[in-house]
Amino acid sequence: MSTALVQLRVDPEEPATSRRERASSLVRAQQGADLVVLPELWPVGAFAFQEFETAAEPAEDGPTARAMSAAARDAGVWLHAGSVVERAPDGALFNTSLVFAPDGALAATYRKIHRFGFDRGEATLMSAGTTPVTVPHPAAPLGLATCYDLRFPELFRALTDAGAHLLVVPAGWPEKRAAHWTLLARARAVENQCYVLACGTAGTHAGVPQAGRSLIADPWGEILAEAPDAEERVLTAELDLTLVSEVRETFPALKDRVL
Repeated sequence: MSTALVQLRVDPEEPATSRRERASSLVRAQQGADLVVLPELWPVGAFAFQEFETAAEPAEDGPTARAMSAAARDAGVWLHAGSVVERAPDGALFNTSLVFAPDGALAATYRKIHRFGFDRGEATLMSAGTTPVTVPHPAAPLGLATCYDLRFPELFRALTDAGAHLLVVPAGWPEKRAAHWTLLARARAVENQCYVLACGTAGTHAGVPQAGRSLIADPWGEILAEAPDAEERVLTAELDLTLVSEVRETFPALKDRVL
C-alpha cells in the first residue's frame, strides 16, 4: 500500500482560498498513491480559536469539501483530507475529518471525540463527537482519530476491535510537546499492532509553533518514515499490509487482554 502524508504549512497571512489551492495541488501530485493524508484544521489553523466561528463550513458541501473532492477525483486517490471546522445544521461546531474515495465521493466523516483546551479554546468552542469511525478502504480498514485523541488509548482499542489495520491521525500538534507526539504515535502502533499514519502541520498557528514531524510507524512501533522538522513536505512509505496479521499471529498480545 502506497501512502503519502502531506505536512502542509499553515501561514496566518495566507488566505484560506490560497491554501486550499496549494493543498489541492499537493494532493493531485500524489497520483498513484493508495492513501493521501492532510493535517488537522489546516484551512484555519488548529490554534486559531478566534477564527473558528467565521471559518466554519458545512462538512459535506463546504469550500474545503468541494476542493478536496475534486483533488481526490483528479488524482484517483483515497484522501483523508484532514479536518475542518464544521458547522452542523443546528449551528454547533465540530472538528470534523473528511475522507474521500477516488471518485470524489465523501466516504466518511469523523467528529473529533476528545477536544483540547482544558476548558478553553476548542474544548469550549466545539461540540464533541461521540462515535468511533472506521473506513472500509479496499486495501485495509482505516481507523480515524484526530490530534488530542492520541492521548486516549481507549479510542484506538475500539478502532482496533472494529477491524482497523491502519490508524490515521491528522494533527495540529505543538512543537513544545513534539516528544509526546512521537512517543504516543509509536505506542498506539505497538499496543494495537497496527500501522499508525500521523500527519502534522508545518508553520505557526496563532503564535503556536507546530511540531511537524509527521511519521509512519509499523505494527512493531518501528518508524518507517519521519519528517525531521516542521517544514512543508510530503512523507511517503510503502506498507506491507500482511505485517499486521503476521505480528498479531507471532506475538498475540491482543488475545491476552483481560480488561
